[in-house]
Amino acid sequence: MNRVHIKTYGCQMNERDSEAVAAMLRARGYRIVADEDACDILLLNTCSVRDAAEQKALGKAGYLVQRKKHQPDFVLGILGCMAQNRGAEILERLPDVDLVIGTQKFHQVPGYLDNIRAARDAGLPIGASIVDIAEEAGSQNTIKDHLPPDESTDETEPAPARVSAFVSIQQGCNMDCAFCIVPKTRGDERSRPMEEIVAECAGLAAQGVREITLLGQIVTSYGRRDYTHTDGISPFVQLIERIHAIAGVARIRFTSPHPRGFKQDLVEAYARLPKLCPYVHLPLQSGSDRILKAMNRPYSRDRYKEIVDALRAARPGMYFSTDVIVGFPGETEAEFSQTRELFEACDYDMAYIFKYSIRTGTPAAELGDQIPDEVKERRNQELLDVLRRNSERRTATLVGSVEEVLVEGPDKTGKRYTGRTPGNRVCIFDANPRLVGQLVPLRITRASVSTLYGDLVLAEV
Repeated sequence: MNRVHIKTYGCQMNERDSEAVAAMLRARGYRIVADEDACDILLLNTCSVRDAAEQKALGKAGYLVQRKKHQPDFVLGILGCMAQNRGAEILERLPDVDLVIGTQKFHQVPGYLDNIRAARDAGLPIGASIVDIAEEAGSQNTIKDHLPPDESTDETEPAPARVSAFVSIQQGCNMDCAFCIVPKTRGDERSRPMEEIVAECAGLAAQGVREITLLGQIVTSYGRRDYTHTDGISPFVQLIERIHAIAGVARIRFTSPHPRGFKQDLVEAYARLPKLCPYVHLPLQSGSDRILKAMNRPYSRDRYKEIVDALRAARPGMYFSTDVIVGFPGETEAEFSQTRELFEACDYDMAYIFKYSIRTGTPAAELGDQIPDEVKERRNQELLDVLRRNSERRTATLVGSVEEVLVEGPDKTGKRYTGRTPGNRVCIFDANPRLVGQLVPLRITRASVSTLYGDLVLAEV
């Protein structure tokens, strides 16, 4: 009874949390398996950003509890943001769930599972379900474990080489955006010690990791209460500088920032730190100053555009992605038009466009003038159409060019290889397995909306 499958919903933070839980469980002697039908323990790491995400996870959990009828020792746990948001309420709907573990308690999962296994091995009743959603000081420092590069999540197959890795540097959020449940599910802003992060990155580089992505709810706020600005350089940029100096690290990315974090020091970092990839995820949310204020987003549309222009001046050819919410309570057609206008002007390469959904416990949930679903759907589709045209045009300009690509491994077919450009474009190409983890020149021969296809420039490879 030691085979564990972890299913993850939501963002890169959740992916990183799941990876850390898997590493901790592997260290305790558990086997991490890729097939959920072959597991004894199934953990759902959940998301609460939208109601649809919670309902999807609850539906999956409801389906899984049926396994207990023919597999009495099957253990089902719900982890992460939905567990934090709903707590014991989950058990009212799904009383057969064994574990409900919040976002500051991931590191306790191995111990709780050990207790359940010990009780069952002894033939003892398990008793009440375990619910732990309490805050815990220092919990941000527990997401630091990685699965070794020579170990797979399925012991029947060899693991691919690890080329890129997520590194959690900060958790929680103090921004209190009117639409967002994250401050409730992730708690107050907390940063990890810089020395520990640098050591983690150095260790990953020693294992062959070439690309590091720094993660945080508001990653640009890293260390602002723990470290001082030095010569006008923020703690976040100081951290990037130190990781930039690590031999073996070839690329640095980060997500998710806040526009207010893009001061001059961070903008200039793109001009002077070549390992910092020319790709920025810069959440917009709205192009209307009135809606931004109602959302409690402390910037204007003009300030946002200034940041985009400054970044493109510092690093020509910069790629941008963003988040946008359409149909925020009270959003008029004129205000949506302002969003569309700014969306077009920023020329995004990628965007996550959301139709506003009520999240109980947020200030926006109490607002009147909710927008009809059909209006939200139309506005959503309009921005998606703009994005598709932008992406097609941007990728078409790359045909014939030579891009530096980090070879990640076989593609989904297993017949070709995949990698990403510095601008985060996915590429498909033929290559030799020995090139995994290498930066190679790729001549782009064809492009779709989101994928580039090409040939390696060096004939011998």
